[in-house]
Amino acid sequence: MSLPRKVTIWLLVLAVMHGIVLCAGFFAPYNPVEQDRKNPYLPPMRLHVMDTQKHLHLRPFVYLFQIRPGTFDQYAEDTAQPRPLKFFVTGGRYRLLGFVPAHLHLFGADNDRIYVLGTDAYGRDQLSRLLFGGQISLLAGLLGAGFTLLIGWCIGAAAGYYGGWRDDLLMRLAELFLALPWLYLLFAIRAFLPLAVNPLQAFFLIVAVIAAVGWARPARLVRGIVLSAKERDFVRAARGFGASDLYLLRRHIFPETSSVLLTQAAILIPQYVLAEMTLSFLGLGVPEPVPSWGNLLSNLQQYSVLVSYWWMYLPALIIVPFFLGYLGLASALQESPGAYKIGRRSLGSLA
Repeated sequence: MSLPRKVTIWLLVLAVMHGIVLCAGFFAPYNPVEQDRKNPYLPPMRLHVMDTQKHLHLRPFVYLFQIRPGTFDQYAEDTAQPRPLKFFVTGGRYRLLGFVPAHLHLFGADNDRIYVLGTDAYGRDQLSRLLFGGQISLLAGLLGAGFTLLIGWCIGAAAGYYGGWRDDLLMRLAELFLALPWLYLLFAIRAFLPLAVNPLQAFFLIVAVIAAVGWARPARLVRGIVLSAKERDFVRAARGFGASDLYLLRRHIFPETSSVLLTQAAILIPQYVLAEMTLSFLGLGVPEPVPSWGNLLSNLQQYSVLVSYWWMYLPALIIVPFFLGYLGLASALQESPGAYKIGRRSLGSLA
């Protein structure tokens, strides 16, 4: 059975966006932590195809910036000599997909640095930091949602299948987590954990904290499905023939939960990306110099940056297409009856 058309479209859109972030080293022209102290808060360089003499160029080019006389942070384009963009150039080394050594970049220029999205206070390329920062933020959202759904799946299945005092205890605990404001709970848990940690430890701390506070809703949804599935005739018949609890759960009940898990994943991932951004924005997430979308936005806490350098807002806008993509996928999964059958078949085939 093929995927429903809407689901396929949204999956392709998300795959393209995630693929660009995953291959950040190829699309990013420079190392995200490399500094150019001579060019702090350099505005984005505009791409041109026509110069000041109205001559058309087949290759896009940019004009370098020069400080305006009498200012320290105002730049003007130097139109004396255009700098053409070159595609598929050799540059700084990176690891494609995290482990393949490579040095080919999508674009660059000879003997000059081109800042398509400008620079930050240390002269670091914003485009490179935006792409590499997406790897941290999106991976935190994906891992956090995965662990949350795993916890909610196990707790919801146990509560719904075994019932009794186990159901009462687990559901009261879930109601407690639902009643608490999860964002403030997130802050509280993270604040009690060590702050002086390296970036890798901070990343896994964020994933663990995010996963620990969001399991209640998926657990309640899974519980409801399990309660219904275990009373169906074919499950009763299998139990009557001596099927074990593990077999019933694996073969007949768990596949019924696939639809709600897929939909919850599409909803939770952008929420958890936003949670990581919020923690990093407040200094509780991945520390500098490692980029994430949250600590890229932390520069906006300075009033001078907030009112003077508009390109520092771009990390806040980059999450919008990802949010729309995941919410569109969740809507398509809910509207399409085929998604439920596909999910059920895919999990059932694992039995």
